Amino acid sequence: MKNIMVTGGAGFIGSNFVIYILEKYPEYDIIVYDKLTYAGNLENLLEVADDPRYHFVQGDICDAATVDETITRFSIDTIINFAAETHVDRSILAPDAFIQTGVYGTYVLLEAAKNHGLRYHQISTDEVYGHIPAGYSSVETDKLDPRSPYAASKASGDLLVNAYFITYGLPVTITRGSNNIGPFQYPEKVVPLFASNAIDGLPLPVYGDGQQMREYQYVVDHCEAIDLVLHKGVLGEAYNVGTGVEMANMTMVEILLDTLGKSRDLIRHVADRPGHDRRYSLNVDKIKALGWEPRHSSEEAVRKTAVWYQQNEWWWRKIKSGEFKAYYEKQYGERLRATEA
Repeated sequence: MKNIMVTGGAGFIGSNFVIYILEKYPEYDIIVYDKLTYAGNLENLLEVADDPRYHFVQGDICDAATVDETITRFSIDTIINFAAETHVDRSILAPDAFIQTGVYGTYVLLEAAKNHGLRYHQISTDEVYGHIPAGYSSVETDKLDPRSPYAASKASGDLLVNAYFITYGLPVTITRGSNNIGPFQYPEKVVPLFASNAIDGLPLPVYGDGQQMREYQYVVDHCEAIDLVLHKGVLGEAYNVGTGVEMANMTMVEILLDTLGKSRDLIRHVADRPGHDRRYSLNVDKIKALGWEPRHSSEEAVRKTAVWYQQNEWWWRKIKSGEFKAYYEKQYGERLRATEA
């Protein structure tokens, strides 16, 4: 690998990965290919903006001609696909963009990788496994059982990646990550939303009883795992990436509020979202066998993330003053007003 095309590289996980890779591998060039939708932000990449090994192309992964032109122009040898619509709540409101990007966009990239003879890595999610009953943790060979349009779009992408490996011998790998948190996460997601709301003394809309179980993973730990799978993973295989320890959403909220020195009176229990999975849990033995261990516990990840949002209001304040306001009202307005009745 020398010239790596990182699709969705101006988004949350993608931008953290770009910064990580450029720091670790001085011989690599990174070509960020991003449509710059509402969640794509070039300010996420200010740290590497002047690095001559960093290049940016604005483009849609569904645009085969621009994908092909970028691969040729930069002599790409590897594609890492972070590009996705990622928020479950938005997928319930408007699933079409999720299907277009997650399914058709993945197909376009796989075709390009096949035609140019490239290495391909797909970024996936633990949500492809669906709700996991207590006492069990998902392994990579489990049946995919997605329960939201977002999760279904990601599961479809995984199946396409596997099909291209079996049918065409394309050198592929997949990582399925748990809930990532950390710098530059768009504040529609629960931890940055709650952190920024708490900083402003606004209510925190907790879905249902808040006892949904999640693995909160610090984003740089995930980046290290992707790096390892890229270089040492078995082709054709998927790898779960998480903390291996789950946490109730209410516990996360309490840790976050305590870290920021804010009152728990800000918590509001609101109507749950449709089809909300109660529990995700990943068995991470397979990637640990490659030599990976998470550096942060879920509690450390929540605390570190909360502090980042406290110290970087310059980044999120302008985001929450734009399109976000209309989305927030549509998603939480009635739910929050119902708690005041």
